[in-house]
Amino acid sequence: MATENHSTVTEFILQGLTERPELQLPLLFLFLGIYLVTMIGNLGVITLICLNAHLHTPMYYFLSNLSFVDLCYSSVITPKMLVNFVSEKNIISYAECMSQLYLFLVFVIAECYMLTVMAYDRYVAICRPLFYNIIMSHRVCSLLMVGVYAMGFIGSTIETGLMLKQSYCKHLISYYFCEILPMMKLTCSSTYHVEMTVFLLAGFNIIVTSLTVLISYAFILSSILHISTTGGRAKAFNTCSSHFAAVGIFYGTTAFMYLKPSTASSLAQENVASVFYTTVIPMLNPLIYSLRNKEVNAAVQKTLRGKLF
Repeated sequence: MATENHSTVTEFILQGLTERPELQLPLLFLFLGIYLVTMIGNLGVITLICLNAHLHTPMYYFLSNLSFVDLCYSSVITPKMLVNFVSEKNIISYAECMSQLYLFLVFVIAECYMLTVMAYDRYVAICRPLFYNIIMSHRVCSLLMVGVYAMGFIGSTIETGLMLKQSYCKHLISYYFCEILPMMKLTCSSTYHVEMTVFLLAGFNIIVTSLTVLISYAFILSSILHISTTGGRAKAFNTCSSHFAAVGIFYGTTAFMYLKPSTASSLAQENVASVFYTTVIPMLNPLIYSLRNKEVNAAVQKTLRGKLF
């Protein structure tokens, strides 16, 4: 594999989150707990939506796909990280590293577009309620999902393809997983074209999707302010506030990671931001969308009653 890609390195060593031995076990239990909550929360959302017919709407169709994406890109990173907490040497083979990089990029890019699609869905529901069923038809929703995953695979294929062409002289990745920015520091040759491509692709994905979200919410806010009743305004705000919170957290951390000069922050700051959007956000999303959602809470109670009685 290494010879085919003109690389002198057949395996990498992941530095991990910390080199202090006394922190390894506490961090293991912390991230194991986060991962279990992520798995249970996202699988629970997907199962709940599948089992309850009244949740078979575009909004919950997109939410179940968001849970699937969160589940996948958390699973690409966290299990290997947990193993590394109890390993003497955090070794990952060249093939495993490139596979991890590819899958991570697929799902993190798909997450950007998934949040954008969900914002568009809320825009149609609040600003065009009479035409909602026509605009957000089953065919349109399916095409939007195809587009979301296609953007993830296209972006990941381009960026991972560039990294496969690089020659690597060093093997210590100053990170806890195979991420594209730390890996560029290990190459023997110039990474200018790779850095420019990554910056342009990340900029396109983050700026285009975040602007779409902001424009959607500008129209949503305008429509909400024209609602005459206080109850109607409160209901509309509750519908959108959870999604807007999830969007703000995700785009804030990803923009910090990718849309800045490489010398603008320390490794510790990058680790904190990266941990947040790779492990914490996938755990928070099902909680954010479920705790304040009356339909989801009612579906949970109905499902539990059906199982118990």
